[in-house]
Amino acid sequence: MSPIRILSFLVLLPLLRAQTLYVSPDGPLRSLAAARDAIRKARANPATPYTVLVRNGTWRLNETLTLGPEDSNVTWAAYPGEHPVISGGTSITGWKKVKGNIWSAPATGDFHQLFVNGRRAQRARTPNYGYYRIDGPSSQDKPFQLRYRGNDIRKAWVEAGDVEVVALLAWAELRMPVTRVNETEHVATLTGNPRPSNKEVDARYWIENAPDALDMAGEWYFDKKAGTVQYWPVSGENMAEAEVIASSLPTLVHVEGANNVTFRGLDFRHADWKMPLQGYADSQAAIEAPTALETVGAGHLSIEKCWFSELGGYAIWLGRGSKQGRVVGNQIFDTGAGGIKVGETTQRPSEADQNFDNVISDNGLHNLGLVYPSAIGIWVGQSSRNTIAHNDVHDLFYTAISVGWTWGYAANQCHHNIIEFNHLYNIGKGVMSDMGAIYTLGVQPGTVIRNNLIHDVSSFTYGGWGIYPDEGTSDVVIENNIVYRTKSAPFHQHYGANNLVRNNIFALGAEYQVMRTRAEDHLSFTFERNIVYFDSGMLLGSNWNGTQFHMDHNIYWDARGLPLRPAGKSWTEWQAAGQDAGSLIADPLFADPAGGNFTLSANSPAWKLGWKAIDLSTVGPRP
Repeated sequence: MSPIRILSFLVLLPLLRAQTLYVSPDGPLRSLAAARDAIRKARANPATPYTVLVRNGTWRLNETLTLGPEDSNVTWAAYPGEHPVISGGTSITGWKKVKGNIWSAPATGDFHQLFVNGRRAQRARTPNYGYYRIDGPSSQDKPFQLRYRGNDIRKAWVEAGDVEVVALLAWAELRMPVTRVNETEHVATLTGNPRPSNKEVDARYWIENAPDALDMAGEWYFDKKAGTVQYWPVSGENMAEAEVIASSLPTLVHVEGANNVTFRGLDFRHADWKMPLQGYADSQAAIEAPTALETVGAGHLSIEKCWFSELGGYAIWLGRGSKQGRVVGNQIFDTGAGGIKVGETTQRPSEADQNFDNVISDNGLHNLGLVYPSAIGIWVGQSSRNTIAHNDVHDLFYTAISVGWTWGYAANQCHHNIIEFNHLYNIGKGVMSDMGAIYTLGVQPGTVIRNNLIHDVSSFTYGGWGIYPDEGTSDVVIENNIVYRTKSAPFHQHYGANNLVRNNIFALGAEYQVMRTRAEDHLSFTFERNIVYFDSGMLLGSNWNGTQFHMDHNIYWDARGLPLRPAGKSWTEWQAAGQDAGSLIADPLFADPAGGNFTLSANSPAWKLGWKAIDLSTVGPRP
C-alpha cells in the first residue's frame, strides 16, 4: 500500500470503527459520495449499520447520488442542531448590467429554473398575468397546431429557439417548443403530438422563455445559443452580492435495491425539470415529471423530518418494488410538480416488483405544481395497503390525494389503502378542471377514506369536488369526513359499485351538494346517516336516473328555506320512489357553518338518526 493510501486509511480508521462518519467542510469526507464510498470500502459485513452525519453547509451534487444493495443499513442525517442543504444546483456569477434594468451573466448547460436569494424567479413569461386563448378547439393534429389570436405568437421566436407554449387542457397541461409560425393563418406548429384527452375549447396558454418576454422585475431569460442568462432584479436585490442558483440535476438521490436506508433532517433543493425534444403532453397527474429523491426495490426506507423545496418535479417517489417505506414529518413546498408518489402506473405480476405497506404521514405539502399544474400532492398508483394519514396539503392547482390508476372495472393492484385525518384545502385554485381534493380510480376493496377535513376546492370549469370517486371506483368506504365550500359538489361519484358513504358532513357546495354521473345495472352506492347543508345551488346534480342507489337516514337542509326537489321530484315523490324513507329535512343546528365550525348542538335532530360525532381534533400533522 502506498504511503498516501496508508495515511488516508489511518485518518478514516477511527471514524469507521465508530460506525459514524461525518461529512464536513473540514474533512476528511467532503461529499456524500465520499462517505458512501468510504463505507463500501470499510464494510466486512453489509448488515453492519452506519450513520453519516452531515454538517452545516450547502452540499452540491455534481451527479445523482446513487445507492445500491451494498449501501443498505445506513442512516443519512443532519448533524444534531444543524441544517445541511443537499443541492442539485450550480451558482451563476459574473453578473453585469447590460441595458436598462437587465443584468446578464455567462451560463452553460441546460437548466429551467433560477433561484435568486432563495426565491424562485419567473422564467420570462407572456402574458405576465393571465392567459392567451387558443382560437377554438384545441388541436388533435400531429404535430400540435395551435391556432392563435392576433399577434400572440411571433415568427421571430422560432429563430430564437427554446420558446415554449404551456397550455392548460382540462385536467392536464401541454408544454412544447414552437417550431414554425404561419402568420397569415395564425397557426403555430409545436414539436410534439397531443394526447387524445388533451381537449378544450378556447383553452388557456402562455409563452415561456421568449426573448422579448423579459419585460418585468423578477423574470429571467436563458439564451442557450449565446450562453448567457439575463435577469431583471426585483427591488432591493444587489446582483453583485446576490446568490443565484440554476437548477441542474433532475434527480438528487436514486436508491435501488437497498434496504433500511434512512434520510433524516436533510434539506433537498434545486432539482431541475427536463423536457424531451418533442415536448411534453400530460395524460394525468404529471406522472412523468422527474423526482428529487426516488427509490426502486427499496425496503424499509425512511424519509423523516426532511425539507424538499425549490424543485422542478416531484419531491419523493417510492417506486417499483418499494415496500414498508416511511415518509413521515417532512415539509414539501415550492415544487414544480407535486409532493409524493407511491407505486407505478404499471401492474407487476411478481411480488418482488410490487409496491405496498408504505406509510405517508404527518407531512406538510403546499405551493405545488408551479411547473406542472396537473401534479398531485400525494399520488398512489398500483399500490396497496398504504396508510396516508395526518398530512396537511394545500395550495396546489389539481388534486391533493389521488389513489388508483385503473380506469373502470379492470384488474387493479390498488386496494386496502387508508386515507385518514388529512387536512386538505385551497385545492385547484380555479386553474385545472375535473379534479377533487381526494380522487380515486378503479375497484379498491378494503380502501377507506375517513376523518378527513376538506374545504375550499375550486376548479376552472367543471369538477371542483371534495371527494371524487371517478371511473370504476368500487367497494370503498367513505365515512366521518367533513367537506365544505366546493365549487361543483362536496361529493361526486362518476361511476362505480357498492361504495358506502356514511356519517359525513357535506356542506356549502356552490353548484350542487351530491352528484352522480352514470346510472348502471348494479348498486352505485349506499348514502346513509350523512348531513347535507347548503345555502346555494341544488341538492343533487347530474344523473339520477334509475334506482340503483340507496339513500336513507340522512338530514338535508337548505338554509335559504327553499323546498327540496331531489332530482326534480318533490320530497313526497322522492320518498315514494324508495329513497330517504327515514331521512329528515331539518336544520342540523351547527355551531357556525359559515365559519367552518360544524359542531352539532345537543338537541340536533341528527342524533335521533344515529349520527356519530366526528372527531377531527388530531387532523393534520401531529406534534
